[in-house]
Amino acid sequence: MAYLAGKMVLAVEAGAPNNGKGEDTKARVKLARIRGKRYPYVSAQAARRWLRDGMVELGAVPSPVTRVGKAQNKAQKANTDADPVRYADDDLFGYMRAGAKKDDAATTLRDSPFLLGTLMSVEPVYPTEDFGVMSRGVPEPVLHGHEFYTADLAAPFLLDLPRIGTFTMPDTNGVGRPNYLTAEQALLASEAIQAGATATTFRDQPAVRLPIEERRNRAALLLEALAHLSGGAKQALHYGDRVPALIVMVPFNGGINPLAHCIDGEEGAGLRVRGEVLRQELAAWAGEWQAPVRIGWRPGFRDDLRADFEKACAEEIANETITLAHPRTALRELASDLRGGRLDGWFDDPAR
Repeated sequence: MAYLAGKMVLAVEAGAPNNGKGEDTKARVKLARIRGKRYPYVSAQAARRWLRDGMVELGAVPSPVTRVGKAQNKAQKANTDADPVRYADDDLFGYMRAGAKKDDAATTLRDSPFLLGTLMSVEPVYPTEDFGVMSRGVPEPVLHGHEFYTADLAAPFLLDLPRIGTFTMPDTNGVGRPNYLTAEQALLASEAIQAGATATTFRDQPAVRLPIEERRNRAALLLEALAHLSGGAKQALHYGDRVPALIVMVPFNGGINPLAHCIDGEEGAGLRVRGEVLRQELAAWAGEWQAPVRIGWRPGFRDDLRADFEKACAEEIANETITLAHPRTALRELASDLRGGRLDGWFDDPAR
């Protein structure tokens, strides 16, 4: 296996976890307009920030961020240290660091091994406008307002496990996206913090790869951060739990995510979790995925849907082709298997 495909659902109750551009004195939540109707969403950028913060809470050292341009009256930009060897977040979430033209400095970049879609409401929702006033100790009150909503938000994700801790460079013809300018620089940086980094070829490009122990730990760290996901705007007024209410994960040989129509929504009915669709997708991709399909489902969340799902997939649940647990349990158990070396085959591309 090479990829961990998944889909997750966040249950937002009277919340405003991700705001868009405000209007006058009113804060607006982010909305997508689809066929004339409004679908609240949380951007992938926001959710990835929550994950980064969760990794720091678990002990990861974040890559330092430098902001330049404003003081120099030039184009503003902010960069991390762009060092995926030293910093797990640079490795897992990627970056682009543009070099200064005047110094003829190179641009280095890394595509993110962790791909996350927009957390979109599964059905149309019209946010509530809450009117507020600040009147403490002032003769003339200050008026303000903001929006909030209740919705189930769903998003797909994909984790490219072999790319974790693997950094490609241009070949002798200059083809390929580099993480470093030369192999020598890459190896020097690797050796500075992690003995045993090796030069290799990865997907037909020269590359440097960290030891398997470090790659295991980084994959596990991401899943553990997802298991206690928290964050978002308006927490003082609309505190809410952001741990996924539902998550489905399946390892795949290729970068395919078969879960798009297994978890979706229907106007007027809301969230749908369709066991028969999942069974058909797994049958269509037979030989390309590995059991079990891990499902985390929080107790009390849409018990009616869970009963229907368990009935539709009773055979797969009985033979443990599909496993059901709390999302935190499912994520932490998978993280433990990765960290313990029981799934090391996932960190290499499958032989074809």
